[in-house]
Amino acid sequence: MKNPKYVIGIDLGTTNCVVAYAPLEDKKPEIKIFNVLQITAPNEMRALPQLPSFVYLLGGHDINPSSVRLPWQESPRNVVGHFARKRGSEVPHRLVSSAKSWLCHSGVDRTKPILPWGSPEEVEKISPVVASSLLLAHLRDAWNHSMASEDPSSRFEYQDIYITVPASFDAVARELTVKAAKMAGLEEFTLLEEPQAAFYAWIDAHGENWRNKVKVGDCILVCDIGGGTTDFSLIEVAEEDGTLTLKRVAVGEHILLGGDNMDLALAYALRQKIASRLDDWQFRALWYQARAAKERLLSRPEARSEPVVIFGRGTGIVGGTIKTELHKEEVEKILVDGFFPKCSFEEAPVRTARIGVREMGLPYEEDPGVTRHLASFLRRHIDRVAGFPTAVLFNGGVMKAEVLRSRVVDTMREWSGGEIRELAYSDLDLAVARGAAYYGLVRRGAGIRIRAGASRSYYIAIERAMPAVPGVPTPTKALCVVPFGMEEGTSAEIREKEFGLVVGQPAVFRLFSSTSRQVDRIGEMIEDWEGAMEPTAIMETILPASEEEEGGTVVPVWLESAMTEIGTLELRCVDVLRPERKWKLEFNLKERASGEASETSSVGHNEYERV
Repeated sequence: MKNPKYVIGIDLGTTNCVVAYAPLEDKKPEIKIFNVLQITAPNEMRALPQLPSFVYLLGGHDINPSSVRLPWQESPRNVVGHFARKRGSEVPHRLVSSAKSWLCHSGVDRTKPILPWGSPEEVEKISPVVASSLLLAHLRDAWNHSMASEDPSSRFEYQDIYITVPASFDAVARELTVKAAKMAGLEEFTLLEEPQAAFYAWIDAHGENWRNKVKVGDCILVCDIGGGTTDFSLIEVAEEDGTLTLKRVAVGEHILLGGDNMDLALAYALRQKIASRLDDWQFRALWYQARAAKERLLSRPEARSEPVVIFGRGTGIVGGTIKTELHKEEVEKILVDGFFPKCSFEEAPVRTARIGVREMGLPYEEDPGVTRHLASFLRRHIDRVAGFPTAVLFNGGVMKAEVLRSRVVDTMREWSGGEIRELAYSDLDLAVARGAAYYGLVRRGAGIRIRAGASRSYYIAIERAMPAVPGVPTPTKALCVVPFGMEEGTSAEIREKEFGLVVGQPAVFRLFSSTSRQVDRIGEMIEDWEGAMEPTAIMETILPASEEEEGGTVVPVWLESAMTEIGTLELRCVDVLRPERKWKLEFNLKERASGEASETSSVGHNEYERV
């Protein structure tokens, strides 16, 4: 990236995408929201602050492609955004939605054309990665049309870009997000966790006054509930050299629970009011219509009900449609009691016996009780951090409803027996994009940085030194190379034990991670690790050997690990006999894994285990 003119923050959301930006040429850059040009109706387009994360696949004769053309798109094969969502609620078998949730579904091949899931064979499908890339490509093209038509240096792909992902996204989901971005023509960018972005937006909104809103010893819960996921993070407020500092100290597991689940619950409630029987696709349309009605009700305090209309099937339905209404009282009761139930602090998420054979689809969380998941998260973490949260910052479109925020705060007060204050923020829909842009400015020396550190512990597989047994793979141990919370820009040496490094022939390096093992120390060897860790990256490479070494030589080494400022793990293998000789393996924990090595000289032999 050479001399970018803007910092750009992208909220690649399950339900909506948002772009925020700040001109770097300004002395005090102001973060603004970019209005995204999109089709809103046939032969009609508007620039809106949000791009709904929906792709409608054109086909058949339902829409004339010429009526949904954009200035940069002569022959469209799909429609993205506002009109895609509207038309897809009427013809759901052509609508791709929740692509972000599909990106983290390990039970399917996310690079294969599988969406719209369950649609008829005649509908041409796309992959979750392609769907995500189409959203990013639309943002790119809309920006270039508006901001770079006369100045090529202002093109979207040349700017300093930050794309947000859930803190709970695993390495594969992050890598697929990277792949989607590269398919959209973005070569250089940084991934940022959404709860952190939300907190950065809160800091930016309060300016220097943020220090008067929190105090040393505060433990702040970031409760981020979007269209597809629920994310919890804890941030501690501390003091160093008389200055307030912020440190992210805990991150929750991935919970596929959010607005999609809530909209589905509303759709079931509406179905009970409809006398006609609905087939699968009519019910899918009802689901999408319930979402739109809910959003209208919650965005307009004076509204008491909203009509819901779906296409009928057959001749017995007047006008070919089925009509009902969604009432605000229904929304509040279903969402508050169903998804934010009052519960004790000791309650765990409900787990029941599952039916052995089920349809493939998104693996939604079994228990819809957000409060029970929150209690479970807090029980796991508060003993080793600053204590029970003293404040909560909400994020995500779901939490715009005051009744839902109040239920969470009231429930936490009952758990703690003390006061829990809400850190107010006015526009939850735009917070993540704004925060991502703010983080870009922080990286350039402006603003307050959250010391995040590693959100999970990382381990490298170590092959045991034992005789080979026919038919039995050599067992492995897990060596902790990055403990939870290890801060960016820091490094550590592992010299307590020597290891053997295979050089001169292909070797595989396996990286694992865990969010639950948060007390393991750097250099700690885990014997029984299976089930407690998840694969994060596999790297196959040939580390250089010296001229006098044969391929497959095993070199005794000790290890150094470092977390860089850009979120990469550098694992250096240092020759015990000639310390100036090192090999470096690099794992990009925010994007993808890669490897490289340096070498100078020869080796000896010793007792070791093989890396």
